[in-house]
Amino acid sequence: MTVAGRASGPAGAERTVAPQVGLLVGGLVLLTAVAVLSMGVGAHPVPPGDVVRALLDYQGTDNHVIVRDVRGPRALLAVAVGAALAVSGALIQTLARNPLAEPGILGVTAGAGFAITIGSALGLAAGQAGELGFAVIGSVIAALLVTAVGRRSPLRLVLTGVALTAVLSGVALGLRLMLPDVFDMYRFWSVGSLAAREQAPLALPVAAIVVSLAGALLLSRALNALALGENVAQTLGAGVGRVRAAALVLITLLCGAATAVAGPILFVGLIVPHLVRKPAAGSVPWLILYAMVLGPVLLLVADIGSRVLLPTGEVPVGIVTAFLGGPMLIWAVRRYGAGSL
Repeated sequence: MTVAGRASGPAGAERTVAPQVGLLVGGLVLLTAVAVLSMGVGAHPVPPGDVVRALLDYQGTDNHVIVRDVRGPRALLAVAVGAALAVSGALIQTLARNPLAEPGILGVTAGAGFAITIGSALGLAAGQAGELGFAVIGSVIAALLVTAVGRRSPLRLVLTGVALTAVLSGVALGLRLMLPDVFDMYRFWSVGSLAAREQAPLALPVAAIVVSLAGALLLSRALNALALGENVAQTLGAGVGRVRAAALVLITLLCGAATAVAGPILFVGLIVPHLVRKPAAGSVPWLILYAMVLGPVLLLVADIGSRVLLPTGEVPVGIVTAFLGGPMLIWAVRRYGAGSL
């Protein structure tokens, strides 16, 4: 009897779904524990009990103020950005059918950074809404260019993204060197970091991320069919063109919002889909759900590491994720090989 046969009845469906639900619940418990730990780690340590009391029974003590006003918003930002980057990576890998696809590798992050540089030079990206708008526009243009040039081959798609990233990064660097005011605005943003970002208004980017995550879940069933191939998806009645367009919009919104608020943080979108692909068992909806949970866990752990690695100050979290992502990229290349790309 096939797996489908075992899962066709209510009992089979329960046996199939129960382990995945259990893993999801376990992931949520892990996320809660890591978030509490994150809000307690820093120059002024706060015990986990005080962290919980600060969230549930605020008393206005020094520890409670630190948790509620500084580390709580920072943890919320890490959760939103981690989920956005992880889900955008899962969407790109599913759409491109390429295990090495990732927003940073495919030039989407560089497009957002380049657009923000242009907006700063024109004086139009001073506020949060301006930065978010330019980041999304840059992400869309970069994604369209990479897809148009490299759509015929997954390997060509990656090479196109790497080339576009180099070009955009070089041009943006030239602009910043020629315009000192733009450089001063950009240097705070240029290295992906969560430090001091929690003081900025987070309502707009977090709302954009939440809406996009909900859209990714709604689109996941159609992507499930697309992952089987375009011919199969058309046979199953999925509108391939509409699904691709919707996925591209979600990818650019997720990546653009995350990049606008936290700067370029690479490799989260590469690492997390690989870690959750096996428990997802080929299901795109489960892949996205797991990515929503594990992405924040990874970024929170990296943020904790950024605070404790150096005794003299913080390491930008984007550097920590790069250290984690480099070996992961090498592992993925060795596992899948150039022939499968």
